Amino acid sequence: MEFKEAVKIALQSLWANKLRSVLTLLGVVIGVASVIAVVTLVNGANTYVTTKFTSYGADVFTVSKMPAIITNSDDYQRYQKRKNILLDDYTYVRDNCRGCTGIGAQQSTVAKVVRGTQSITDCQIRGYTWQMPSLQNLNIMQGRGFTQVDEDHASHVAIIGTDVQDNLFNGTDPLGQELRVDGSPYTVVGVSEKQGSTFGASQDNWVAVPLTSFQKSYGTAKTLTVYVKAGSAGEPLERAADEVRVLMRAKRHDAVGAAQSFELDTNNTLVGFFSTVTASFGAVAGAIAFISLIVGGIVIMNIMLVSVTERTREIGIRKALGARGKDIQLQFLVESATMALVGGAFGVLGGIGVAQVVTLVIGFPSTVALWSVMLGLVMATSTGIFFGVYPARKAAALDPIVALRAD
Repeated sequence: MEFKEAVKIALQSLWANKLRSVLTLLGVVIGVASVIAVVTLVNGANTYVTTKFTSYGADVFTVSKMPAIITNSDDYQRYQKRKNILLDDYTYVRDNCRGCTGIGAQQSTVAKVVRGTQSITDCQIRGYTWQMPSLQNLNIMQGRGFTQVDEDHASHVAIIGTDVQDNLFNGTDPLGQELRVDGSPYTVVGVSEKQGSTFGASQDNWVAVPLTSFQKSYGTAKTLTVYVKAGSAGEPLERAADEVRVLMRAKRHDAVGAAQSFELDTNNTLVGFFSTVTASFGAVAGAIAFISLIVGGIVIMNIMLVSVTERTREIGIRKALGARGKDIQLQFLVESATMALVGGAFGVLGGIGVAQVVTLVIGFPSTVALWSVMLGLVMATSTGIFFGVYPARKAAALDPIVALRAD
């Protein structure tokens, strides 16, 4: 039997028994759809996070009281006991770091922002030193950023995100307009370009003011996050990081041999950790999908055994006309693989559809990878071949005389 003829018979069998085909392929469809959906979402998350972190620049690292990612409560309690990073720590590093080409500091809180009769109650308020927008690669779409003069004089000026512009200044030019942050008036001097959302949370609902102005309103006791630019990645980054580490330990009087009382994070550290987490998540989801494929494969094997029984006389006629055992075996293997491949194709479409729905509903990023589509199809086809071997061998082993006597 020719290969294409076996494929044609398999497709005709699927079409002739539609309900049975749907039930037969359901396990394969669910398994492949699970793999595609998970891989698509994980790829999207990894791509998005990598893009976001590297947008700060591969040569930028941060110094903070606690790491950006904490995995258990014990570590959180231990980090909470550390001394806050204060403005003195920042200025000491800024004045003494020779390998730093740029350095800034940030504090933040959540407050109510008002303009006239309109207000935002959950707006992020950022206290920036004048270099921070460039260190975070915030492009000022309108107006200007902060200057050293703004910082030195604690000027009441502000840069806003696009959400604040849309909600408080809809239809009007915000530059030169006044808004109030927790009752304190600020004049808008700049509007940042749109940043989008991270896992459904908007990154544009913020107001930035000079750090000195921020501390006048909210105090100087809160911890800072220091951003340091090394000039280039690789060895200069490592040298700058080592220099900042030494300066911070000296300023904070960390004992020789004792653990440091601050955290120094690079973009690669954060991206690597996130990739590890998503890989673990993908492995768990992949195991669940594998179980679905096994169930689907068992169902396919059962249906193929039924097909062998239903087509016993056909097998006998084929053998009587000269078909060899390997021809019969190939026929049933191709039919089994074709059934699974069809299920895999629907699974790929279903998985991509699920991922896109998740993206639309909650804003979770998704990226369709060609290799994942090919993987899903190969997994489905392999499942069909593996679980089709036994029914194919059983069909090939039928005695033609006995098969011709079957009703």
